[in-house]
Amino acid sequence: MHARLLVDSRCTLGEGLLWDARRGAWLWTDIEGRRLWQHREADGMTRTWSLPDRLGSFAICASGQILLGLAKSLAWADLDAAGGDFLPVTTIVALEPGLETRTNDGRTDRAGHFVFGTMSELPQHLPIGSFYQFSHRHGLRRLDLGTIGIPNSLCFSPDGGTIYFCDSPQRQIMQAAYDPDTASVSSIRVFADLRTRPGEPDGSIVDADGRLWNAVWGAHLIRRFTPTGRIDRELPVPAKNATCVAFGGTDLRTLAVTSARQDMSEGELATTPESGGVFVVDTDDAAGIPETLFADR
Repeated sequence: MHARLLVDSRCTLGEGLLWDARRGAWLWTDIEGRRLWQHREADGMTRTWSLPDRLGSFAICASGQILLGLAKSLAWADLDAAGGDFLPVTTIVALEPGLETRTNDGRTDRAGHFVFGTMSELPQHLPIGSFYQFSHRHGLRRLDLGTIGIPNSLCFSPDGGTIYFCDSPQRQIMQAAYDPDTASVSSIRVFADLRTRPGEPDGSIVDADGRLWNAVWGAHLIRRFTPTGRIDRELPVPAKNATCVAFGGTDLRTLAVTSARQDMSEGELATTPESGGVFVVDTDDAAGIPETLFADR
């Protein structure tokens, strides 16, 4: 499998990639650029919207709206009604006021709740962040997964009963039993120990066969893990910092990955000028699971 450039977006910190089946488009965020990106598959049209704050992650809603995990709040946005460059938002709830944190990785679980983490902005990313679940019915509930420095790798097993997550600097992907109705977790354990491998685990996705694909920060790689946590494939990416992976396209067999230009030297940027772009791979033996819509009704 060979990764090729889809959009030369050159994001400072591209993240949060999702396939929007309703619009036939890829959506992602440039966190530090405070922009939401969209690329339509049918006609190749790419557009962006500026945002009032950094966008860590987001969810596509059953109503067609977008649920935004802005740095210090959750908010609604309507892409179909956004005529100009700026995307108007409606705040739902503030997040961790008084703490030096911002939202980071997030994903809708199989039951339609939005699960996300908050990232420490203290020196060395001291672990003061948390994981949360947000739903229309229950509001905001904290998941008992401890404090976190840089939350990433949030994804769910095909049946929704297992949650995967990590604190990137710890270089271990974790897993736990997950009950979406009660927002409870149990049996927290190591899924994959990567402390002897290059790079740090960033965003992940689970395919239809229960294999976990992980974007690796700092190593030009995507790794694939079997359901037991064994690495069975490493896919090179022409960007140092791969950040998030997602399956999309009409048959959900295209794997896409965002990347970042952050923490790269001038020399590294000169040799990989497409860093910060979105790359795609036509997978030969894998298919994704349709993205669960956030139940906002």
